[in-house]
Order: sequence, then C-alpha cells, then structure tokens
Amino acid sequence: MKTSYWLAAACLAASASGYANAGFKPIEIKDQELAELRGRYVMPGRIISFGIVMSSTWRNASGDLIGAATSMQLQAATIKPEFYVQTIKEHGNGSPLPAGTGTITGGAGLNSSQGVTQSVRAAGDSNTAYNNVAINVSEANQAPALVPTQGQALMAGQTIGGSNAAGSVAVSANGGGVQMAIQAAGNQGTALQQVAQGGLLQNTRLLGSANVVNNMTQLNVVLNNNGMSAGALDCNLSQLRALRTIGY
Repeated sequence: MKTSYWLAAACLAASASGYANAGFKPIEIKDQELAELRGRYVMPGRIISFGIVMSSTWRNASGDLIGAATSMQLQAATIKPEFYVQTIKEHGNGSPLPAGTGTITGGAGLNSSQGVTQSVRAAGDSNTAYNNVAINVSEANQAPALVPTQGQALMAGQTIGGSNAAGSVAVSANGGGVQMAIQAAGNQGTALQQVAQGGLLQNTRLLGSANVVNNMTQLNVVLNNNGMSAGALDCNLSQLRALRTIGY
C-alpha cells in the first residue's frame, strides 16, 4: 500500500515539475533576430546621457600631422543632436619625405562589412598604427554638465576638411552616419573611420615608412541610478504574477 502512495506521489511531482519548467523551456533565437534586437532596448528612463567622440590622426616621417576630431553629446535637454568637427594640423621638422613605394592588394570588402571592423595593412617599415574603441558606462543621479561645443557643426550631406604637408582629412555626414578619411601625402597611405548603419569601421593602409596613425572612437553612456521607473517595476511585477500560474 505504501508503495502505491509513493508511486503516485512521484508521478505527481514529476508532472508538476514538468509543467512548471515548461514556462522556462529555452528557445533558440536566430542570429538575424538577435541582430535586430541587440543594443536597442534598455530599461525605461535609464540612459540620461549619451555621447560619442571620434578622432583620426596621421603623422609622417617628417613630423607633419593631419587629422580631425568630432564629438556629439545627447541628453534630455538637447534640442538637436549635432556633430562638431575640429581639424588638427601640426608642422614637422621640414625634412624631405621619401615617397611611399609599398603595394597593398585585396581588402575591397572591408568597407562594406557589418558590425565592428578593424584593419591595419602595412607595406612599409617602422610604422605604428592603432585602432581603438572604448565604451564607458557610468551611473549618476543626474546628467553631467554639457561640454561647451567646439569646432564647426557638421550638417547632413556636408564635408569639412583640411590639409597640410602631411596630407588631407575630410569629415562627412552621409548615409545616416559620420565618416572620417585621411589621405596621406607622398603616397604614404590612407586611414578611414566611420560610424554608420549600426556598424563601426577603422581601416588603415600604410604604403610608406615611419608613419604613426591613430583611430579612436569612444562611446560615453551615463545611466540613471535613482532606481527603477514605475513602468519598469510594473513590468517586473507582471512577470512575477505570471510565475504564480505555473506553480511558483
């Protein structure tokens, strides 16, 4: 008799456990679906400040430097988000610059890739190149003070550029993103950096020697640490209520 009771209890426990776990059965999500969701949803009211800083510089063997920096900061008080651009120029020591003689082939697909793409290809000697991406996430009870804007506002479809003995730089706003391109003088090479269509590209080609190239993109996010909003709490409570119906 006791054996039948234990058998019945075991069957009930197994069925209850299976019913409870049915609500948490893992379901595989396709990569395409994840790509559409990734980075688009956060808790309501959490982000109180967002900013992006980009810079690219090229220094050749003669010490001449060309580059640009652009930044944008977005908060609740921001009326219209805009990128502001500053060109960077430095004179070198005036020594003659040997022309680059290197050759690089292939890589045509790098400029059309998705996600984060970083590439450095060199056909010269004693070159240094950096592709850096930084994401800084912090918490605060209020948005930080807006940094005074510096440089020229970049409008849609506009290009801001500059040049000197090191080469030329062009910053443009096209295709829903920002692109920063450097064409080094003396066939020394090129540098390209762009943020567009949910992707980031940093691409450097070195054809000469003794060049120093820096590409940097930095994202700054500040989250509200004052606690969850009413909407977020209600969402969590609704999930807890749903658990009660399946035995939790």
